[in-house]
Amino acid sequence: MKTILCYGDSNTWGYNPHTGGRYDHKTRWPMVLKTLLNGGSSEDDPAWWVIEEGQNGRTSCRDDPVEGDRNGLRQLIPILESHKPLDLVVVMLGTNDLKPRFSPLPYDIARGVQRVVTAIQDSRTGPDESSPEVLMVCPPPTVDAPAFKQIFGNSIELSKKLPPFYRQLAKESGVLFLDAGTVIQTSKADGIHLEPEGHRKLAEAVVDLVKSIV
Repeated sequence: MKTILCYGDSNTWGYNPHTGGRYDHKTRWPMVLKTLLNGGSSEDDPAWWVIEEGQNGRTSCRDDPVEGDRNGLRQLIPILESHKPLDLVVVMLGTNDLKPRFSPLPYDIARGVQRVVTAIQDSRTGPDESSPEVLMVCPPPTVDAPAFKQIFGNSIELSKKLPPFYRQLAKESGVLFLDAGTVIQTSKADGIHLEPEGHRKLAEAVVDLVKSIV
């Protein structure tokens, strides 16, 4: 059985932009991914095991002075070690790094995510103390909505500048890359999170990449 860890923020956790609650297991993209990968496998003996590790507000490597302990790089190693051996880690972070309180540049955000990728590669939490494979996902751009404007400000143009930097640094690190903005859009309900259709489309896009590297 192959093991995949999905490491991300509220869009990996499954935040519902309409209610502020959490989508159910059948809707969240890591669980949709698990279902798609195990299409022909017995529920008692699945070929793929998918682990959700999403936290609302999680940044790539930045300490949040307002929301508390959300530093994805600092939290990473205990999480990897608690779930090892891992064949693949899917990383989708960067949306929370857009917040004006961090005064971010697009390269700095991508570089922060690359630091997470490098830590995974150095972790020796893959099979037989090897390095897990990594898929680096650039989150879709934010869209204009009043719900989170007091937190994210005018982050739309900044979020649109991220994909080329993610792609460049993923190539530099020797990991696979997915620009989520080419397959899904952020919900207009709050400008930050995904609709159920977005979760499904993201899972479908990840499936083929997973099978190509694991």
